[in-house]
Amino acid sequence: MPAPGAHEVEHDITVSAPASAVYRLIAEVENWPRIFPPTIHVDRVEHDGARERIRIWATANGEAKHWTSRRTLDPEGLRIDFRQEVSTPPVAAMGGAWVVEPLGPDRSRVRLLHDYRAVDDDPEGLRWIEEAVDRNSRSELAALKDNVENAHAAEAWTFSFSDTVRATGSAEDMYDFIDEAQLWHERLPHVASVQLSQQASGLQVLKMETRAKDGSTHLTESYRVCLPSERIAYKQTTLPTLMSLHTGLWTFEQDGPEVVATSQHTVVLRTENIAAVLGPDAGVEEARAYVRAALSTNSRATLGHASDYARAQRR
Repeated sequence: MPAPGAHEVEHDITVSAPASAVYRLIAEVENWPRIFPPTIHVDRVEHDGARERIRIWATANGEAKHWTSRRTLDPEGLRIDFRQEVSTPPVAAMGGAWVVEPLGPDRSRVRLLHDYRAVDDDPEGLRWIEEAVDRNSRSELAALKDNVENAHAAEAWTFSFSDTVRATGSAEDMYDFIDEAQLWHERLPHVASVQLSQQASGLQVLKMETRAKDGSTHLTESYRVCLPSERIAYKQTTLPTLMSLHTGLWTFEQDGPEVVATSQHTVVLRTENIAAVLGPDAGVEEARAYVRAALSTNSRATLGHASDYARAQRR
């Protein structure tokens, strides 16, 4: 229930899809970085069916924030209640609900409810929260509508893949190599320049200029969530021409004297740019192959140098 004195707001949108499909997309938080533009990474900490505890990293008004929420799922009532367990200032408390209402067999209404309070009821803080809630709610509802309504077509444009290496050494050392991205322009030949800023809760902002095989460079910007010695998740916010979304995950697992390190990618193609980049005869398959080759080449190179670093640290 909202706390006394909390401010309440509601946003809604109509979606041309069955209510059950819409609810399922909202319930599956592991897909949120792909579906919702503000979401960087979601980590499910606890889950017992109807109740779960999740950690969320997302942007609000252009700033990266982190919080922990508890959710109660009601698949029969098509409702998900949420409340922040640990909020980030200027938010003192935040909660609400996703409510999906059937309007017919292939049409539904999605209501996104919020209630919130600012630290010390500060007016400036309240304005900041109001703007962030409004911007993110509109963005998330529009993205939800697009993802549900275009799910079939988007399957051809969305793909995932991974590259894995084994190396003698420790998971901690390989993790450190990926974590210390501020040194990549010295350690990785394909990185021309890099800027890394560290924020709270393991959050990093990485700006990087990367060299392609033809000598050209392109600039990317990513938010990274670092969970020490285990994994680093990231989401690119400045993207190459052929991608409308790129999320990734570096994982590190100790296996006796060896470490298994994997780089995972999920990509959504920007199909309207395929002809301009690859020529008028190119299609989705050619674009998939091109993007995968480019990303995989850089991932394998990075993993190879990380392996060398781990072996050297062991010696």
